[in-house]
Amino acid sequence: MNQIDLRQRVAIITGGARGIGRCIAERLLASGARVSLWDIDASALAQAAGELGAPGVVHTVAVNLADLASVQAATEVTAAAFGRIDILVNNAGITGGNAKTWELDPADWRRVMDINLNGPFYCCRSVVPYLLKNGFGRIVNIASIAGKEGNPNAAHYSASKAAIIALTKSLGKELATSNITVNAIAPAVIATDILKQMTQSHIDYMLSKIPMARFGKKEEAAALVAWICSEKCSFTTAAVFDLSGGRATY
Repeated sequence: MNQIDLRQRVAIITGGARGIGRCIAERLLASGARVSLWDIDASALAQAAGELGAPGVVHTVAVNLADLASVQAATEVTAAAFGRIDILVNNAGITGGNAKTWELDPADWRRVMDINLNGPFYCCRSVVPYLLKNGFGRIVNIASIAGKEGNPNAAHYSASKAAIIALTKSLGKELATSNITVNAIAPAVIATDILKQMTQSHIDYMLSKIPMARFGKKEEAAALVAWICSEKCSFTTAAVFDLSGGRATY
């Protein structure tokens, strides 16, 4: 493992109780950061905290990312616990199932947008003032190759991730002179439990699009995120890093 120095840094990771978020937490902890795991599943948070580290190093908050008040409260609790916030990783997301665009349930569309787009917006809105106060910050948004190319039978998910890419570019430009970088990663499929939300035919379609003929690994995503969070990634902002096994075409 390449050593990345995140000592003295405090990171918030949404969807941090499992999957990619949990793996990112492990990598940031190994780099010396303290982490606050945000998730809607309180029992999964408790289990993750017990396995990852001692109080004072690993902090948890049960939060509903679709609710601005909940996000603001989580931000205040985290800042009080650690005394500062340096890093925000907007990782939490849902697929919302698969259907043709004209057959999508509007409730599913709204739910995907609430979690995948509104949630990161609420988090950025709540956390950025703390980063500005520090004079340093790193925001990493987990987008998707679907946000660049648009996956059939997943218009809601694809649209939400395209919007995250646009949010990244806008916010990155707004903060460009503040020593705060805002970047995104655009993975192809990463092998996690999120696959359980998809049909097998959709999974097969996505695998067929990857030239490396495999899904990505959580550890590969975590390694990229850790570097983007570091001071070494200092002249890149409002950018999207592909993690697609060769699928990305632009």
